[in-house]
Amino acid sequence: MGDVIHTLPLAENAKAAGATVAWVVERAFAGLLEGNPHCDRLFVADTRAWRKTPFSLRTLRAVAGLRGQLRAFAPDRTIDVQGLWKSAVVARMAGAPVVGFAPGQRREGSSARLCAIQVTPAPDMRHIVDRNLVLLCAAGIPAAVRAPDAAYLLARPSAAADAFLATLPRPFAVFHPGAGREEKTWGEQRLARLAEALWQRRGVHPVISWGPGDELRLERLAALLPRASRPPLLDYPGLARLCAASRLFVGGDTGPLHLADALGAPTLALFGPTDPDRNGPYRDRSGIVADMGAVTDEEALGRALASLSL
Repeated sequence: MGDVIHTLPLAENAKAAGATVAWVVERAFAGLLEGNPHCDRLFVADTRAWRKTPFSLRTLRAVAGLRGQLRAFAPDRTIDVQGLWKSAVVARMAGAPVVGFAPGQRREGSSARLCAIQVTPAPDMRHIVDRNLVLLCAAGIPAAVRAPDAAYLLARPSAAADAFLATLPRPFAVFHPGAGREEKTWGEQRLARLAEALWQRRGVHPVISWGPGDELRLERLAALLPRASRPPLLDYPGLARLCAASRLFVGGDTGPLHLADALGAPTLALFGPTDPDRNGPYRDRSGIVADMGAVTDEEALGRALASLSL
């Protein structure tokens, strides 16, 4: 999810330059791009399912079908943003020269052999958004817009989110306990203490954000924080509504945190194993905690109070 959000400026700049833009996205995140005004065509790849049965007839037909769609689109350039074997292979399917990072700059270095144009960003270019935009420049398109902007999601309906928001006290802060990896989480007890302190100090009502796979963390945090509200499982437009309406979003290096930042919501970003200079919120850097293991409760509260837009 974060990778998709960090790539939004590429599509916006390409569209502004007059290009026709297509995007290949994993099925789980396709809803994040529906309605994006800078994307003319959306192609869906179900690589997670393909890897489970790589040689089944169904998988082979799906891969061949995607290849045919990409060849019919006939791009002049294809940009491999992720730097993985799967993204490089899909990019190569389109039949156009592939622009991608050089081996030492990729997550899977050997996949660079599929890229005709290999790019090495300057050493002082740290954030992934800026690094991604170097790929766009290598494809011949200037990059004027830099910050990710997901406001287009707010134009899509979400009855569940609207009904939930109608019940919430104001102001409220969103606490997201989940993450893709356990070491990226701050812990439910610390989140609960921070939420309770914000309630006591500023009357900020806590809301627990969650997604598929976060059910246990949701239950643990809810038990520690009985005053908190918890929404139903929201789709991407619904999550965007919740983030945009919040006075603060608190979470680790997760997709929802990056979505909140792309919607202009103040964030308290709790980072540990990943580098916030590379992956942290792009719009608002003031609320970043670089070492979540060392920060005290009072320090976290001070950062949260400073980040609150009240």
